[in-house]
Amino acid sequence: MSGPRPVVLSGPSGAGKSTLLKRLMKEYEGVFGFSVSHTTRNPRPGEENGKDYHFVTREKMQDGIDKGEFIENAEFSGNMYGTSKSSIEDVQAQNLICILDVDIQGVKNIKKTDLNPIYISIQPPSIELLEKRLRDRQTETEDSLQKRLEAARIDMELSKEPGVFDIVIINDDLEEAYEKLKSVLIEEIEKVQDAKN
Repeated sequence: MSGPRPVVLSGPSGAGKSTLLKRLMKEYEGVFGFSVSHTTRNPRPGEENGKDYHFVTREKMQDGIDKGEFIENAEFSGNMYGTSKSSIEDVQAQNLICILDVDIQGVKNIKKTDLNPIYISIQPPSIELLEKRLRDRQTETEDSLQKRLEAARIDMELSKEPGVFDIVIINDDLEEAYEKLKSVLIEEIEKVQDAKN
């Protein structure tokens, strides 16, 4: 795959990945692109097919996985999620830095490919703070909240393993976390900007 190096962004739900990404994309408009993930879950209010996710049936997704069309996939809370090779190529073809927002399982799957991305983990300062953030969203049932917290505990442990991530950013101060994220990506950002000029 040609084009700028993709970025794999990982971390538990509620760690602040979306907030940091929105800010990055606003400051560097026209530099980043999202690979739109596939999922078998139903859209949440306000989510658009093809923009937030490609919402597909379990059968269609499994067929794509069986054909090797996905760079990573995982099952979470009874739903399948995955990133197709074509969704990454679509972004790179526009000379954009492709952002892959994946879980720790996805990170391990991508490590087995020739993608060569920059691996970044965004972590909450503590599991307690994460639980508060998730509860404040009020989008989860108690059961799904507990599943997310359990996944977060595993994620937080695995992010400490040497060699898994190029950088682990603890998001306890948004400004600081954002500056760290930018400093890791600035070289690729400048390449994209130079190519456009």
